[in-house]
Amino acid sequence: MSTASVSLRPGAVLADLLPASRVRDIALVVGGAALTGLAAQISVPVPGSPVPVTGQTFAALLVGSAFGARRGFLSLALYALVGMAGVPWFAGGTSGAGGASFGYVLGMLLAATVVGALARRGGDRSVLRTAGSMAVGSAVIYAVGVPYLMAATGMSLGAAVAAGLVPFLIGDALKAALAMGALPAAWKLVGRRG
Repeated sequence: MSTASVSLRPGAVLADLLPASRVRDIALVVGGAALTGLAAQISVPVPGSPVPVTGQTFAALLVGSAFGARRGFLSLALYALVGMAGVPWFAGGTSGAGGASFGYVLGMLLAATVVGALARRGGDRSVLRTAGSMAVGSAVIYAVGVPYLMAATGMSLGAAVAAGLVPFLIGDALKAALAMGALPAAWKLVGRRG
């Protein structure tokens, strides 16, 4: 199957521009997990919060958008499972399940799936659509991460929101701005606007 015929198919994501094969899909899933693990090492502690600012949320949303829901889910599932098994590639070189910020990892798994589904519907083709997709993906991450933070630490809802959501909004806006430039530009570069 040629790249041109794949890219013209309705509902294509950027990864579909590569020739289809099982090897491609495996490489994308492993590469997406590795990218997320590398991005997690960009980790800045937030005073008063057990959750650091990291690059992994950006990587997770980018992987979901570029790969689609299925491959995005599999990439983040691999990332989570390998990290739970002991590979130190969660934020700050940590591993294992149960830490206060592990809910955000689970949220990223769902968010990659959601933004991947939105990308198949053109959610990554324009600046405004990409902004909407990134906002939805970020909301999914917080919808899982903040309650998990509450459960893991015993914080009240207000304290968990103050420690696990509010300090990250500006960074999320910057990450969304990067995606708003990168994803539509990638589509424009390959000449496949939706």
